[in-house]
Amino acid sequence: MNTPSFSDFRAQALAEGFDEALERVWAPGTVLDTHTHPFGASALVVQGEMWLTAQGNTRHLVPGDRFALDRNEPHAERYGTEGATYWVARRNG
Repeated sequence: MNTPSFSDFRAQALAEGFDEALERVWAPGTVLDTHTHPFGASALVVQGEMWLTAQGNTRHLVPGDRFALDRNEPHAERYGTEGATYWVARRNG
């Protein structure tokens, strides 16, 4: 897997019109029931594993996988036994 650095990820996200980029680190076994966010998101998993359920589909995501969510899109998240880390670009406007 050829993972960019976080600074490269952030620079690309800002160039694509995202407002911010940050790192999210989740503890092992964390489960987030269906919820929404007031921002659009585009993310890259960099460590661990997670399962993302959106639009009736569940995806198993591992390092190198990307996912995107629209603003206010209902989704649920579950993190693996080692937790997970992903970098996320957010579009707030």
